[in-house]
Amino acid sequence: MNNSKDYLDQLENEAIYILRETAAQFEKPALLFSGGKDSIVLVHLALKAFRPGKFPFPLVHIDTGHNFPEAIAFRDYLANKIGEKLIVGSVEDSIKKYNLKETAGRFPSRNSLQTYTLLDVIQENEFDACIGGARRDEEKARAKERIFSVRDDFGQWDPKLQRPELWDILNGKTQKGHNVRVFPISNWTELDVWNYIQKYDIELPNLYFSHERECIVHQDKLVATSQFIQPLESDTVVVEKVRYRTVGDMTCTAAVLSEASTIQDIIEDILQTRISERGQTRLDDQLSEAAMEDRKKQGYF
Repeated sequence: MNNSKDYLDQLENEAIYILRETAAQFEKPALLFSGGKDSIVLVHLALKAFRPGKFPFPLVHIDTGHNFPEAIAFRDYLANKIGEKLIVGSVEDSIKKYNLKETAGRFPSRNSLQTYTLLDVIQENEFDACIGGARRDEEKARAKERIFSVRDDFGQWDPKLQRPELWDILNGKTQKGHNVRVFPISNWTELDVWNYIQKYDIELPNLYFSHERECIVHQDKLVATSQFIQPLESDTVVVEKVRYRTVGDMTCTAAVLSEASTIQDIIEDILQTRISERGQTRLDDQLSEAAMEDRKKQGYF
């Protein structure tokens, strides 16, 4: 008997149960979909949960304008392949609408600005729950989340006001104006995600596999050159074989050196590392010890 596969079956069953509970308890849920591996796994789980019927929710992407083109292309490809509705909210539009100021610095992140766009999309579409692919192993603020995580009228999260979730009982009751974030793969690890992708041969953007890319060496991290990040004369610029462990904005997500060209290679890479994917690659999470928690309190995913 393969205990690894049994464990993946348990995780899958839990996630499908959560997705079905979300559809049952909320009137207008949405699935946040970026074209990254975790949201792709969520789509795969939703196909298992609801086919041959249509999804009981649309796919929603909050587009910062700084996304990797490969992730956007895969987002559109998958939404079209499965025939589900895709709603895209634009951070660029929110910047103009609210006269927002972008983060200063060489490698600016628009993550905090996504909150304005997300809350507008929620209000415009009257969504009462948003399903996301966050996992507890990614970052300590995310480890505090419940499966059903309540947000107040302003989309804000209070880690001290989380509901107990005993015996797999999920309470979706909310006050008027409140919203819930739902995390079906919260209990998964990065390794679980990759084992699951391998088990079902799930398609992914090629960003996750080894490829040559021109990068700037910044604080021991490899940040790809792009229309958003151009090298300075003082920069060390290299062309290396890299892959991405997580796909955020091009401006704040670093690549890692890797020869991994298959999913099995990636699994072996992960088994060798002792640094979380966000810890190794996300520049925006290193602004302070509580960078992620501060963003979540303001309404971030």
